Amino acid sequence: MSSALNSSSTSNDQNNNSAFNSTESTTINVDPSEVEKFNNLASEWWSNTGAFATLHEINPLRLNWIEENVKRGYQNDANKTAEQGLAGKKVLDVGCGGGILSESMARRGADVTGIDLGTENLKAAALHAEQSQLENTLRYQHIPVEELAKTHAGQFDVVTCMEMLEHVPDPSSIVQACYELLAPGGVCVLSTINRNPKSYLFAIVGAEYVLRLLDRGTHDYAKFITPAELDKMALNTGFVRQDIIGLHYNPLTKRYWLAQNVDVNYMIAVQKPLV
Repeated sequence: MSSALNSSSTSNDQNNNSAFNSTESTTINVDPSEVEKFNNLASEWWSNTGAFATLHEINPLRLNWIEENVKRGYQNDANKTAEQGLAGKKVLDVGCGGGILSESMARRGADVTGIDLGTENLKAAALHAEQSQLENTLRYQHIPVEELAKTHAGQFDVVTCMEMLEHVPDPSSIVQACYELLAPGGVCVLSTINRNPKSYLFAIVGAEYVLRLLDRGTHDYAKFITPAELDKMALNTGFVRQDIIGLHYNPLTKRYWLAQNVDVNYMIAVQKPLV
């Protein structure tokens, strides 16, 4: 799969970084200010105390939940791959950033492709993958997911898109592309933030201003997405809902956990039907 991805793109960064490929696109489904914001923080992706410390802390929770839903989605697979979880699966991580989730899935045996529109993010991701000796099972590409869907439809077993939908102008276009990229029976896991007074208080006032878990301006409340809205996007593309879960944090104990309440942060797992 990696060779197919490499041959389909034109590398614009070979002189600077040979570990990921870049494809020019006329897509308009990107907010340049969002790309710039995360590019400016690229040096902090792999710091446990930097701007992305929260992602490092929640990653084991979301990784386990992703794998649980992959097993559930493939439990009727004729090739009996459900027990393997992520191992042996071709996985696409959309909006991979510095590669925190991408690397953890590769370590569980998945063949992972991470895509992002932030070149500095991808350089940080590729460098860390090289240092971690994961080059054989993990590669990165600078390409919009809608563009990738035009040439690689049906080629992935699992697609993840975490903490990204609330940063793009048209999240439904991302969901549609994820559907197209999945093989029949494939599983897609999405995460975002609910839109209500509680989520504004917790995700913006609390996380960005009071607890300073995130840099100020990380999120725009108007771009938050309710579960009903995300459900509609997924169902309109043809997905079938598997599960939904909320992500919670206690600032006193500094503990994260998953629970059924989806008032603030949440993840949703959906599946592309076999037929």
